[in-house]
Amino acid sequence: MTQFRPKYITFDCYGTLTHFQMAEAAQTLYGDQLDSDKMVQFIKNFAAYRLDEIMGDWKPYNEVVHNAVERACRKNGVTFKDEDGRFVYEQVPTWGPHADVPAGLAKVAREIPLVILSNAMDEQIMHNVEKLGAPFHKVYTAQQANAYKPRFQAFEYMFDMLGCNPEDILHVSSSFRYDLMSAHDLGIKNKVWVNRGHEPANPYYGYTEIKDISGLAGVVGL
Repeated sequence: MTQFRPKYITFDCYGTLTHFQMAEAAQTLYGDQLDSDKMVQFIKNFAAYRLDEIMGDWKPYNEVVHNAVERACRKNGVTFKDEDGRFVYEQVPTWGPHADVPAGLAKVAREIPLVILSNAMDEQIMHNVEKLGAPFHKVYTAQQANAYKPRFQAFEYMFDMLGCNPEDILHVSSSFRYDLMSAHDLGIKNKVWVNRGHEPANPYYGYTEIKDISGLAGVVGL
């Protein structure tokens, strides 16, 4: 990517900016019931079921988490309790940023408006955003869009609310499956993949790779 000064830099939040800790929550609940190999498999299943749960019509994220935990338990022969799903959901607002995020965001926030598009509930998201250490122009949620990423509807809601087009933004995410594949298909030409190590590279989707948010300023020539 040549240096590009967008109207907005838009971000995925959980995983990209906020340290996503679903695996740790699952470990807390079930680590004494599963050996290490089985725990690894449980965490993979839990992640897959979360994705599956958001692909249809919108439903509250507490239901997404509840259903995904229950399905992972069933698949792995673990006893599920309703309070397990609630425990995981209630962890989300307590999560803070990756260590590189506050300084990296602050450098670009002085020059370009920052926007979040997150698979979150309104009651959750600001607890996490307030921990990021930089001002955000707008924060949009799946609850507001009535759709979760990777569904196009979530991104289209953001475009409508910002009054901009796909070519006007730079979208930043650590996930291809949730963000960058859809961004590519929607015509967002300028994309940054933050390589947090939880997905493999996929150059087909056309992006600039950075190892963390400290590299973002260089992408936009700051």
